[in-house]
Amino acid sequence: MPVPLIDPHGRTVRDLRISITDRCNFRCTYCMPHEGMQWLPRSDILSYEEIERVARVCVERYGFGSIRLTGGEPTVRAHLPVLVGRLAALGVDLSMTTNGATLAASAGDLRRAGLGRVNISLDSLRSDRFAKITGRDALDKVLAGIDAALAAGFAPVKINCVVVRGVNHDEVLDLAELGRNKGIEIRFIEWMPLDGDGQWSQSQVVPAGEILAEVGRRWPLVAVARGAAPAERFAYADGRGHVGIIGSVTEPFCGSCDRVRLTAEGQLRNCLFAVREADLRQVLRGGGSDDDLAMAIEAEVGRKWAGHNIGNVHFIRPARSMSQIGG
Repeated sequence: MPVPLIDPHGRTVRDLRISITDRCNFRCTYCMPHEGMQWLPRSDILSYEEIERVARVCVERYGFGSIRLTGGEPTVRAHLPVLVGRLAALGVDLSMTTNGATLAASAGDLRRAGLGRVNISLDSLRSDRFAKITGRDALDKVLAGIDAALAAGFAPVKINCVVVRGVNHDEVLDLAELGRNKGIEIRFIEWMPLDGDGQWSQSQVVPAGEILAEVGRRWPLVAVARGAAPAERFAYADGRGHVGIIGSVTEPFCGSCDRVRLTAEGQLRNCLFAVREADLRQVLRGGGSDDDLAMAIEAEVGRKWAGHNIGNVHFIRPARSMSQIGG
């Protein structure tokens, strides 16, 4: 029987976010520097067998019930359905965060392999603005990827939108309407200090309350019970779906956080904003047993913070950008 993995603050850890690559086919402002990105050598990246082993220990020993694949951009990794099939066999809620640019070609294969849900990043519906944010003129491909995800039967399909004042905050209602029309949950996310160029500014953070008020003025909302999920969810009063708000900066949800993250090269992070990591790759490639792997995981969870302290004088910005951590 699995034994729950409980951190020093009484939170049960049961959600594993796995970055399977640091590479991406976009150069998003919010994730990585536009220039000078140094990719990891292929030999440093965990193999599918190594990823599966870490995941299996988390599921079988500690009862983890949720695994999310992230990047970089996970779909740039070759033979991704093979990994999906391996992880789906563990019987978990298996999902993926993607920019959607190649999803039109791969959605069916991923769904058949056992992927259950997808979150697609989309920060603008305007072609010129989208290209400026991502470094690619690929809005049409992402929109096609959203349609392909729906056609493949992923449930639910969600869109993640990072809202930045002076950049795309004027598109909140347009994106919400897209979700309502397509039956997709839009999740608006406050901009966090994890951008590659270090340009994050508190003044450009659009507070969750402001986003919620704007959507609610157009379409009345009804709060939905939250649980441990990062998004505060609301149902449209007219019955046309849901919208989510992730207030990581102004309304942090650290008190209910149940996640740990594994980077592409096998470093376990107990918080998105962690400034230290546990090297699981060394255990995996150094002849360590599953017991050794479990001990390393338990030790790092034992160091999990109470909260990230953004906006506090004690806050230390992580050295890694979002593309190197996995969302």
